[in-house]
Amino acid sequence: MEQNRNISTTFLKGLSVLKAFDDTQRHMTIADLSRKTNLDAATTRRLLLTLVHIGYVRKTARTFSLSPLVLVLAGSFLGANQFGRLVQPVLNRHAALIGRAIVLAIRDEERALIVAQSTLHTSNVSFGFTVGSRLPLFQTAIGRMLLACENPDVAATILASADVEKHTPQTVVDPDGLRAIVRTCATDMYSVVHGEFEAGVTGVAVPLKAEGDVKAVLGISDTTASFENSDAQQSTINDLRRCSLEMAHTNLF
Repeated sequence: MEQNRNISTTFLKGLSVLKAFDDTQRHMTIADLSRKTNLDAATTRRLLLTLVHIGYVRKTARTFSLSPLVLVLAGSFLGANQFGRLVQPVLNRHAALIGRAIVLAIRDEERALIVAQSTLHTSNVSFGFTVGSRLPLFQTAIGRMLLACENPDVAATILASADVEKHTPQTVVDPDGLRAIVRTCATDMYSVVHGEFEAGVTGVAVPLKAEGDVKAVLGISDTTASFENSDAQQSTINDLRRCSLEMAHTNLF
């Protein structure tokens, strides 16, 4: 493939190092990051030391971790798009009505990225996910709904190259089965996943009705026991759809 001379490959490599840190690997060595980013050790070392120099990464002995300064990048995005004034009140209001926390997510390659979350303090349960958390596309309701929102060819390409991890005995890993599920989500305009990412937890998601190119979804998680009857499940879907309709008026995406 011909290299695009307008693109800085060094910058892209630096971003890949920053994105390599996640909830499961907060502290990594040069060797760890080299393996995870598929960059050679010398390149990884230079990028890390540069990120340490400008303050986005911390070095402790042989390990590296993100510094709080990375929040400046996220804060600029959230502030510029008026999340606090436009998005948060809508999420909070509907979360209070539903009685469950609501998240807003977009796709980040093969992950679902949470970009906003209600601040309801009376939710029945909390699963520890926050703004910036990245969740699997294939085993979560928000992830499958994001795939269903994509052009079918794009979704097929992602599924074809996917390395699907079996998180629980219920996790669907068969590519043909996943493709069929995503097609059903696209037709139904909602996604429900029972215990495939976390045992005993059900996720429900609907698409955000927006005009732009960015695909976004709204989702909730709760104990599977709370969705034992179909009426409870359908009620939650309807609640999220009402939130989606109101959120569309923010013209966020």
